[in-house]
Amino acid sequence: MLTIAVAENPQDRAAVFVIRGAVFVAEQQVPIEEEWDAHDLDADHLLARLDGVAVGTGRLVARDGTGVLGRLAVLPQARGTGSGAALVRAIEERARVRGLKAMELHAQTHALAFYEKLGYQAYGDEFLDAGIPHLHMRKDL
Repeated sequence: MLTIAVAENPQDRAAVFVIRGAVFVAEQQVPIEEEWDAHDLDADHLLARLDGVAVGTGRLVARDGTGVLGRLAVLPQARGTGSGAALVRAIEERARVRGLKAMELHAQTHALAFYEKLGYQAYGDEFLDAGIPHLHMRKDL
């Protein structure tokens, strides 16, 4: 069973950063100094658990009335289970509750189809973030 909740206690927050470290730093070779940033202090972090085991995370940062979805990461053993899409939907719902009217994100280009299926549209030119090609994407809520 998949559950998603805001990471509010120290154990859940630690799980968020362990997952991000495993996916972004270890798997994708993102420099650790680029993975963690000042937004981590005030963002809403969500944690996905599959059968009670932490398997995915994502964060919501509010900026000028818009939600910024970021740091979406799912461990390899949980990919293909719907955990990533469920996290995106949960982050969108959290944004709605907070009164935000749209979502933006920076998608790794290999993940464009994933976000497009969830209603996001790419715009602008491709850019590098931590050496990985990305595109801006947006969705009205």
